[in-house]
Amino acid sequence: MNTHLVLCEITDRIAVLTLNHPEKRNALSRSMLAGLKEHLARIAGDTNVKVVILRAAGPVFSAGHDLRELVGGDEKEYAALFALCTEVMEMIRKLPQPVIAQVHGLATAAGCQLAATCDLVVAAEDAAFATPGVKIGLFCTTPAVALARAVTPKKAMEMLLTGGSISAQEAERAGLVNRVVPAARLAEETMKLAQQISTASPFTVALGKRAFYEQLPLDRPAAYEVAQKAMVKNAIAADAQEGMRAFLEKRTPKWDR
Repeated sequence: MNTHLVLCEITDRIAVLTLNHPEKRNALSRSMLAGLKEHLARIAGDTNVKVVILRAAGPVFSAGHDLRELVGGDEKEYAALFALCTEVMEMIRKLPQPVIAQVHGLATAAGCQLAATCDLVVAAEDAAFATPGVKIGLFCTTPAVALARAVTPKKAMEMLLTGGSISAQEAERAGLVNRVVPAARLAEETMKLAQQISTASPFTVALGKRAFYEQLPLDRPAAYEVAQKAMVKNAIAADAQEGMRAFLEKRTPKWDR
């Protein structure tokens, strides 16, 4: 089991996952990734969890891959490591529950990828983001997949080619971050956002999240096909019928779960 590197606490139907290896700057080692994978797999099937917050212990959110695992290896080892990392990132994207990254300190390389992969990002004022692999001869190509879908291609390429970091404020302007808050209020503001989302129907949120990412890479006509099918499935669902009746009757809706 690798879950000691990733702690999980569930309160009021909100799961808080904490990267828990501060002495290694929360590097996404094989063990750390395996711990994330185990927790995400459990949360995906837990109907009691409505929102997930992903945060980190210590002064750094995550410094990316553990370079000790990238020196002296062979092609098979590297392929397995990057495949595991990709699997974890895709698990976050496909998770029924929304995932909010709570970022403080540095989020670099695969750590930046992890933040960019989450559905929402709340960052402390002193947070910074970077994809500095080019500086050590290892271009951040897999982090680029998530980064280029969060910011414009030009901004992504600037970060990838220079390896320079951007502030939380610049990341917000670029579209990588949703909200920048004082460091002292980071946990409070992230939890407040999670609680706001948790009031919605879990069925509706899961369906909407899945359809959003399905239509995103498509051209407009194909995207509308996906969206229309999702809307029909949503409209006939019990929660949507309950929500619409509750609105018309001026009362609080009662969701299935």
